[in-house]
Amino acid sequence: MNVYSDLSYSALKYLKDTEININNLLIITGDFNIRDCFWDSSFLHYSSISEDLLIITDSFDLELSTPTNSIPTRYSDTIGKSDSVIDLMFLCSRSRELNEHIIHPDWHLSSDHVPLTITILIAKEFIHSSKLKILKNSEEEEIFVKEIINIFKALNTLSIMNCELLEYTINSLATRN
Repeated sequence: MNVYSDLSYSALKYLKDTEININNLLIITGDFNIRDCFWDSSFLHYSSISEDLLIITDSFDLELSTPTNSIPTRYSDTIGKSDSVIDLMFLCSRSRELNEHIIHPDWHLSSDHVPLTITILIAKEFIHSSKLKILKNSEEEEIFVKEIINIFKALNTLSIMNCELLEYTINSLATRN
């Protein structure tokens, strides 16, 4: 999930106030606009809004990722304002493969934010699949087409009064043997 939370923390407020049902979330990353000493050693203060962020990410079973290079993620072009770490990455807490990310200061081009990356390894897995085919103009094709026509002729469409009944009818067609 990619998040941009403005200076009013509207994205965090939404995530906190809305019951979101997302299963198997591996990563939340983005610009959270929260300065905190917990992830930025050059910032000496604690932000109460960061506690909300940590509670939200914990509810998804994610934890703050540690970058391989602890450098700012946002570079200020205003004199007197310091660079900061406000772009964060939260990763699946039960994964040994997902435990750190890289901050790329040379990739930011004209943006004041730098990209964060992580490598997610995909395991090789053989998925056995097979194709069934009926030869064109064969006796099997003729029998199959007749069976399909009979199934549709027997279909009772008078009972389809709403979207749920339509979906049920379609699903029953899909599961026919």
